[in-house]
Amino acid sequence: MPSLKDLKNRINSVKSTRKITKAMQMVAAAKLRRAEEAAQSARPYADRMNAVMAGLAEKASGSDSAPRLLAGTGDDKRHLLVVLTSERGLAGGFNSSIVKLARQHADRLRGQGKEVAILTVGKKGREQLKRDFSKLFVKHVDMSEVKRLGYEHARDIADDVLERFEAGDFDVATLFYNRFESVISQVPTARQVIPALIEEGEAADGVSAEYDYEPGEDVILAELLPRAVATQVFTALLENAASEQGARMTAMDNATRNAGDMIDRLTTEYNRSRQAAITKELIEIISGAEAL
Repeated sequence: MPSLKDLKNRINSVKSTRKITKAMQMVAAAKLRRAEEAAQSARPYADRMNAVMAGLAEKASGSDSAPRLLAGTGDDKRHLLVVLTSERGLAGGFNSSIVKLARQHADRLRGQGKEVAILTVGKKGREQLKRDFSKLFVKHVDMSEVKRLGYEHARDIADDVLERFEAGDFDVATLFYNRFESVISQVPTARQVIPALIEEGEAADGVSAEYDYEPGEDVILAELLPRAVATQVFTALLENAASEQGARMTAMDNATRNAGDMIDRLTTEYNRSRQAAITKELIEIISGAEAL
């Protein structure tokens, strides 16, 4: 049974931890508001870009001169997985959920006899994937010095991916990130960016109407597709940033509550031990007095 001094030291230690988790919760809440606004502001632009791309792709898909970013290489033997995670931990299951989805995707592709390469963005994802997939790593992007996400960060990542595609390093590229839904809900998402995957219904809202393009659809697509890749990477980074802060806020709130519960239990145990020690001393005094 721990002594009164040990219990008191432990209570003080948990109280210090609770102060830290409470402070981290408040910081995450402040950052979440800005990150959520940035992610929500980027969604209409990304959705409109996808709609325009879908309208153009619908016209150019049957052309022999369609850009490779749209038509692909004609094969899907080699895959590049771009795994976006955070640089810091203490965010609950935020990073683990992304890594789990990427790992399942990689295992499925390798089970089909396909080649897999992994490009990691963020230290935590690389650390979790290193044990099983270290030989598949082709590059790591360190974002630890980035204080505020900008389009230039996404463009650098996209340019590297596009260069690898032009060099023939892979046939298909897929982004892995968390889409922000709410503070308690972040959805692990896998989105194919190369070749451009145009889903049905994305050309809605009048974009699929008959337009005459000058120059032709193929030329416009060749110019827009690289920008679309950078836009999708930027959107994924913003969604990840909001999801990270939401997950960290929830995790620190739970940690603060758990610390409070532990303090209550330790305080009760301390009071009982103290009362038992006092009772024991009184019994010893009374027994000694009676012996005299």
